[in-house]
Amino acid sequence: MRRRLLGSIAPALAALILAGLLGHGTEALAQSATSSVIDEIKTRGLLRVGISLFMPRAMRAKDGKLVGFDVDVATKVAEDLGVKLELVQTAWDGIIPALYFGRFDVIISGMTITPDRNLSVNFTAPYATDDLGLVASRKLAGDFKTVEDFNKPGVKLAVRRGAAPTIAVVRRLFPKATMLEFDDDNQALADVLGGKAHGVLSGEPRPTFWRLDNPDTLVQPLDRPLLVNARAIALRRGDVDTLNFFNNWILVHTLNGWLKERHEYWFKSRKWVEMVPKP
Repeated sequence: MRRRLLGSIAPALAALILAGLLGHGTEALAQSATSSVIDEIKTRGLLRVGISLFMPRAMRAKDGKLVGFDVDVATKVAEDLGVKLELVQTAWDGIIPALYFGRFDVIISGMTITPDRNLSVNFTAPYATDDLGLVASRKLAGDFKTVEDFNKPGVKLAVRRGAAPTIAVVRRLFPKATMLEFDDDNQALADVLGGKAHGVLSGEPRPTFWRLDNPDTLVQPLDRPLLVNARAIALRRGDVDTLNFFNNWILVHTLNGWLKERHEYWFKSRKWVEMVPKP
């Protein structure tokens, strides 16, 4: 039965979840929490979640309420716990210190798992992955299907200046192509729309949204992401019971498809766009 269930999950996310569970299990045995945040939440009747504004994870709707993928995740966690939810909007550069100052109980804000951050917080197993994608000019690269097609002299790839992970991928996978750097993603996209570059690389969901907004001009030719980032819930270190709850919450809602359905709604469609003010 376990094999049949795991076979229904996207392989990359399933592998990350299992790796996270195993890795954190070892760490949990070495630590002992003096108090459990999950018990405090139940006693208080309120889950406080730290969140930062990132489209489409958390955005202000036209009515002023927060909406987005991470808002849905936090809302579902509170619902499953049988408690109320308080979303605490926090600047990204101060969100980890705010967690330790007790402004909220957990961070649900699409935080990427990194070794450096893991020295400050405990990460759950991933509840989603965000990919680095490529969208291409239908006119210049409509016949391109593989990474090798873009790794040729004469091919021009646009990126945002200072986007270190993206630039590293271009240098690693497309060394024969010419990299064009721009001050922001919109300028990079404009070069592709204008027929001056073959493609533009950026983190999802921007490539998908660009293609949906320009179906006659742009295509997404590759059948796999160029880079996968694991996103996890962040907790204060040393709380075994809370880590166990969130890990199993993620596992349950991965197996039943809820996380995938919500992620596809926010990251693979524009059904929600009328909910938020235009940029």
